[in-house]
Amino acid sequence: MNNPRAHNTTASHYRHISLVLAGFALLAFFLADIDITTRSPGTELGRILAGLIRPDFFATDHLLQATLFTLSFAVQGVALGAAVGFVLACFWHYRSVRMASATVRAIHELFWGLIFLQLTGLSTLTGVLAIAIPYSGIFAKVFGEFLEESNSKPAQALARNSGPLSTFFFAKLPLVWAQFKVYGAYRLECGIRSSAILGFIGLPTLGFHLETAFRQGDYSAGAALLYIFFLLIISMRGWLHARLIPIYLLAALLYAPPLSSNTGASLWRFLSHDIMPAPLRSGYSGDLTFSRWALDLVSQQAVPGLVNTLVLGSAALLMTGLIAIMILPLLSRHFSGKLVRSGANIFVIMMRTTPEFLLAFIFLLALGPSMLPGIFALALHTGAIIGHLTSRIADQLPIPSNSARGLNRLSFEVLPRVYGNFLALLLYRWEIIMRETAILGLIGIPTIGFYIDSAFAEFRLDRAFFLIAVSVILNLSVDGLSRTLRNRLRLHA
Repeated sequence: MNNPRAHNTTASHYRHISLVLAGFALLAFFLADIDITTRSPGTELGRILAGLIRPDFFATDHLLQATLFTLSFAVQGVALGAAVGFVLACFWHYRSVRMASATVRAIHELFWGLIFLQLTGLSTLTGVLAIAIPYSGIFAKVFGEFLEESNSKPAQALARNSGPLSTFFFAKLPLVWAQFKVYGAYRLECGIRSSAILGFIGLPTLGFHLETAFRQGDYSAGAALLYIFFLLIISMRGWLHARLIPIYLLAALLYAPPLSSNTGASLWRFLSHDIMPAPLRSGYSGDLTFSRWALDLVSQQAVPGLVNTLVLGSAALLMTGLIAIMILPLLSRHFSGKLVRSGANIFVIMMRTTPEFLLAFIFLLALGPSMLPGIFALALHTGAIIGHLTSRIADQLPIPSNSARGLNRLSFEVLPRVYGNFLALLLYRWEIIMRETAILGLIGIPTIGFYIDSAFAEFRLDRAFFLIAVSVILNLSVDGLSRTLRNRLRLHA
């Protein structure tokens, strides 16, 4: 029998968390720069749409090469990240492993790419490591949690003299191997997205040609590149088979072997001089002390960058929730027919397949350099993901045929029953939204990434690393707060 008091307590708890998040996000919207600065955004959007309708697949040179580089970086990076993450997951009970994994995954692939451009140059090794390092932290977390949550009874049933390796390989790993494979396939999809946008920092992937085409206003060529990218993602179910993965990996290694053009001397200079704060370097002749250097950097760049990152990310979180709720009835069988669901699915697939960074870049061309392109991009991408997942949960609910219909069914029958899952998904994606918000600075939106990119451009690597450390602290803080709120949701579910 349902407990009305427990139900009221749960509803009150959900309401309290929602109001706090909404209030914070509304304040962020009030503070955000959401001006449209282009003269005729409608005209530019019309040109982009015209290009999407008339793609030109012959306008870009080296198209096949860019596609193969995109796949090669993704396959190698994900494979290396999965291997390292698997090893780390075996030691997930150590706090140091969890902290190291959290730190490396808090730094976006584009930031890792900028770092390795200084170490390994514009090389294939840069593309592979930019994906592999943060993905190793992600794989470690997910694999470690799969192992922790696995059934302990098979391990208890083994003979007492069974060693830890026997217990792991015969009583733990078989229970989660299927989950490992499913998550690995999803992570490869993410790896292709990451590989594509590495082109925005100069690597020869699809993103390099996408940026060039869109910046030049050649939207037909850009649309063709975008459709090839969509095809790579959507067709994965057809070409991604476990038995073929070794062949794909070998082909990727042969096509784009992870080699560097830089020497060991470059690495030593990077570690011993370039990333060392200027006042602490040997031979420094200036009169600036370390404390003054750090204080100036915090006040002039770190604080404005953090404020803008929080404002943009929080505003995007609110719009994400609204978009997800609007998508829910369009995708759910409880509200829409097959035709509407099919159309909504096409839109959702396009939005969740397109990287937020790429969406923000396209909106930036149409709307101008403000926070609005970033808010739209983050909200559309993440809202599509959450709306899709929430609709699948809603479709499993038994709804009486004589129940209310339309808005009443959504408001009083379905949404209250899936709201806990919806809120948990929103909180889970919050940390990802903040991580993506930081890198929007690379296209001119003034988040913390703007100052990091400027520091790299000026070859002030000490400043870049200091600001990356600040962004890591922000992401870890948001992740911790999100995890705490999700745990409270579980306790009150």
